[in-house]
Amino acid sequence: MPFGEVVCGAPGSGKSTYCYGKYQLFTALNRPVAVVNLDPANDNIPYPCAVDISSLITLESVMEAHGLGPNGGMLYCMEYLEANFDWLEERLKELGSDVYVLFDLPGQVELSTNHDSVKHIMNKLTKSEFRLAAVHLCDAHYITDASKYISVLLLSLRAMLHLELPHINVLSKIDLLSQYGELEFNLDFYTEVQDLSYLENSLNASLPPKYAALNMAMISLVEDYSLVGFETLAVEDKTSMMHLMRAIDRANGYVFVPPPDAPAPPGTIDESNAPPSSRPNMMGLFSTAAGPLRDPGSDVRDIQERWVDYKDIYDAHEKKEWRKEGEMLRDAAARNNVSKIRERKPKQ
Repeated sequence: MPFGEVVCGAPGSGKSTYCYGKYQLFTALNRPVAVVNLDPANDNIPYPCAVDISSLITLESVMEAHGLGPNGGMLYCMEYLEANFDWLEERLKELGSDVYVLFDLPGQVELSTNHDSVKHIMNKLTKSEFRLAAVHLCDAHYITDASKYISVLLLSLRAMLHLELPHINVLSKIDLLSQYGELEFNLDFYTEVQDLSYLENSLNASLPPKYAALNMAMISLVEDYSLVGFETLAVEDKTSMMHLMRAIDRANGYVFVPPPDAPAPPGTIDESNAPPSSRPNMMGLFSTAAGPLRDPGSDVRDIQERWVDYKDIYDAHEKKEWRKEGEMLRDAAARNNVSKIRERKPKQ
């Protein structure tokens, strides 16, 4: 069975936009990809949907039939999908064994932090030899406020502990961060979750004094687990998308598996027809794949410079380069048209 990722996060964090962006990226890279919509309330899907839960159950029908509200109806839909897991499994098998699957979850955070249906569905997929990673999207503007940042840390930690999958936390919409004012610390303080005690003054200033002990208890909880860290994402930026793709490929193990048509060294056993989850990487260097990511999007200082400190300058430079590229393509097309016209003229 194939590799994939479970895209979760709060409403408005950019899950569907990310899925569409990744679908476009993989299409450009010639990597087989399919998007599975597991949100029964999502009736405005921007991406080509390979499997849609709406063909099994919809939130509107559940609310009408059982008199439930939106949240209760969503929980019922997930429980119904869990009870009818064979429906999902059959449609995933139709996609083939080499396709990379994106599971677009609903925005209700309790589905990935408390409720067990999504967890049980993912466990069944894992037992079916799916190699999955959870991608938890959080809106980057939350880091501009200390109390919101702590809440995002707790939410991310809870999702990591609940889903029990290889996990990548992502600060999405990083390209819009400069609109919310200056950061109290550098970006790496928030992505690497450094010494959170520096946030104590900001937390105490925004809350009554009686909550001071609670603030430090929450900080200690996050630091004691020492699990949470963040990647960044600007979905319209190719460098950002490529860096996140590499991070996720390492998390779910895709980086260790070669494509089916990759040449193997002489004397190795040919297992190119094996499923991707069990196909050995006969050429890859394990230390290279498992080592630190080294690409243009791996240094958070460069990300801060690009999207926070000097965003306008970089945007102007990119527009200038795009204009040059467009002029070069236009000139090349004109030269090709001229050469074709000359070839069509009869020789005298």
